[in-house]
Amino acid sequence: MKGTATVVKNSGSHYLLSELPSWELFPAVLRGKLRLKGSRATNPVAVGDIVDYEAEGEITEEHPAVITGIRDRRNAVVRRPSKLSSSSHVIAANLDQACIIATLYFPEIKLPFLDRILVSCEAFGVHPLIILNKVDLYRPFAGEELSRFREIYEGAGYRVIETSAVTGEGVSELSSACEGRLSLFSGESGVGKSSLIKALDSSLNPKVATISTSHLRGCHTTSLYEMYRLASGGCIIDSPGLRGFGLVQIEREETALYFPEMLRVSRDCRFTPCTHTHEPGCAVKAAVESGVISAERYNSYLGMLEEDRKFR
Repeated sequence: MKGTATVVKNSGSHYLLSELPSWELFPAVLRGKLRLKGSRATNPVAVGDIVDYEAEGEITEEHPAVITGIRDRRNAVVRRPSKLSSSSHVIAANLDQACIIATLYFPEIKLPFLDRILVSCEAFGVHPLIILNKVDLYRPFAGEELSRFREIYEGAGYRVIETSAVTGEGVSELSSACEGRLSLFSGESGVGKSSLIKALDSSLNPKVATISTSHLRGCHTTSLYEMYRLASGGCIIDSPGLRGFGLVQIEREETALYFPEMLRVSRDCRFTPCTHTHEPGCAVKAAVESGVISAERYNSYLGMLEEDRKFR
């Protein structure tokens, strides 16, 4: 028996597949030779991948299907693992959008980290949404910071949805954004991805944990990549919390192309190409000085250029 299916769960070398849109899961393993094929990715097959499989007789846990090929991806979210500078890791593939979950506090946000995920989404053709979670905890004392965050990212062109899995704020808006789409939920450890998934569909039961009170940092709760089907329509891929996000397959001179607000004004730069660092007549630097482009985003850009130098 041969067929084509979508990867809906990945736990090491074992997979669950389904011939979407039906939701009939069956186990599969990877044919050995595919492990070394093609790229430097640490995982040759990711959740969301469309794969070819073969099976002899009935598919069971003892006799799983065998993944024999991987179809071309239309997009993916890809990062460089922090300790493997020459490798890449595919978080998920063939997405309609990536919901990047963040919190201003509990844990405290790191804007350069968020900006790296956004740049990767732009570079690999994935539409990003920013989900600002746990707003019930910090809005009472962080109103100015919240307004500034929205000013920075909505000014860059991104949609920001404020949510609370506890009070239900923003859950309906998020549900509408996910309806009928395949969405990745990704972000730093402890930002509440699994809690939001459960708030979207109470029948789902992803692992949920509390923040580490000793350092106010997130704890890893999701240890594998898994797709969930929402009762309201659409699917969500839950992913392990991230502690770092390095960029891959992005040339230094291309980095500015993946900052939408910089791309919009760069056509007015005196020189082409322009690195937007030292050149006279740079429209991007002028936009930063005037406040049209936020200093926070520009500093993230400079940090990415410096990071690129380190790994060349």
